[in-house]
Amino acid sequence: MNDEVQIQLPIRMPELLKLLPHRYPFLLVDKVVELEPHKRIKAVKNVTMNEPFFQGHFPGHPVMPGVLVIEALAQTGGILTQVSRNTNASDREFYLVKIEGAKFSRMVVPGDVLELNVEIKRVIRNMTFYSCVASVDGEQAACCEVLCAEAPKKE
Repeated sequence: MNDEVQIQLPIRMPELLKLLPHRYPFLLVDKVVELEPHKRIKAVKNVTMNEPFFQGHFPGHPVMPGVLVIEALAQTGGILTQVSRNTNASDREFYLVKIEGAKFSRMVVPGDVLELNVEIKRVIRNMTFYSCVASVDGEQAACCEVLCAEAPKKE
């Protein structure tokens, strides 16, 4: 394990595209602003009215679906793991295995800057357990614990 990972912050596109396999419209992280390899990460998602999910969730009252807030947190955890291991998305796949204790306490709407804070709780072989909090303007919007597994990419 390389504890001396050198990171240039903020991490933006196209660097994020090297760390995650997700692409628009499912890439839900815009920038990494803080990172301690093997420990924690802070990223942001700028929520805009042109997000495709706002067309139907909900007409006249756009709200970011809670499941996508959780997905943004999981993607942020994936970035932390990739940077910590000094790997990229070209040869690994990540799978969401479990979500525990998900709570939603504030709606996320267009114009919000969603702050994504993720900490590694533990690593078990090819799985990582994360503690996650999403907030807007310092107010918690959602929290959960997420378990993700990784595997070599199938060709």
